Amino acid sequence: MAIPDFQTLMLPLLKLLADKQEHSMRDVTPTLSNQFHLTEDEKLEASAVSGQPVMYNRSAWAKTYLKRAGLIEQTRRGFFKISAEGEKVLKSNPSAINIKFLKQFPEYNAINDNGTQSSDEATAHPETPAIKLSTPDELIESGVKSIRADLILELLQLIREGSPEFFERLVVNLLVKMGYGGPQKGNAWVTGRSGDGGIDGVIYEDKLGLDVIYIQAKRWKDGNVVGSQDMDQFVGALSRKKAKKGIFVTASEFTKPAKEVVSQLGHEPRVVLIDGVKLANLMIDYDLGVSLKEKYEIKKIDSDYFLEE
Repeated sequence: MAIPDFQTLMLPLLKLLADKQEHSMRDVTPTLSNQFHLTEDEKLEASAVSGQPVMYNRSAWAKTYLKRAGLIEQTRRGFFKISAEGEKVLKSNPSAINIKFLKQFPEYNAINDNGTQSSDEATAHPETPAIKLSTPDELIESGVKSIRADLILELLQLIREGSPEFFERLVVNLLVKMGYGGPQKGNAWVTGRSGDGGIDGVIYEDKLGLDVIYIQAKRWKDGNVVGSQDMDQFVGALSRKKAKKGIFVTASEFTKPAKEVVSQLGHEPRVVLIDGVKLANLMIDYDLGVSLKEKYEIKKIDSDYFLEE
């Protein structure tokens, strides 16, 4: 039989995890292959793009989408198991699990909720109308968006599992990567003190140190949001320092009242807010905590070469 698409693999994969044990892609892929009665040639069939076995790749994408919806949780690097939400889904005995099914879960929509459907649906199934109407360039773009969304989720999970001290260093390192502070040592540092009055780090805005930016870093987990009281404390700390600029970074989110505190500030101090999703995007853009996996070149005709004088 033909190799199943990744949506078809979602429910069998979740059922395979019903034992509540840790699993890896290395052990679930052969099991799924046998369930679908794949031939040896089909098991070994490789992608012409990545060289990775097609069945492994599609099984991995099925896992990724289930994880994005909160039905699977990562236990440690390379290992995962069914979540409490995933157990509930299995108890409801669904006939199938696909992207449409996953959209009922807030976790799934949290990263990709940009008002369009093309990002998910363009990678959903080769027979969907969205695919037929899309150009190759559009398919590549939608695929890149989907991969980036999954990378954001992975980054946020790792960040939230780290210590508060690591998060403070991460924020300072990111700002240095973005060009603040300059190349000289000593132009950016973590305060490293408890009871620091709402200031976790300091960085010079330029190489000469003509202006200073104060940093507050809250590594709080998803659901533990930054409220107006936290923002008032930070603004108060900036005022005591007679600071003109501050950056408040969190791995979670800011409440509406917290954002209103910032919007109601006068000309000084100026405060920039960076939530978890924005933080992960900046880390990707400035190559912090990520590395290049694949690089593809798209070439076109060089018309000038064919001109004859």
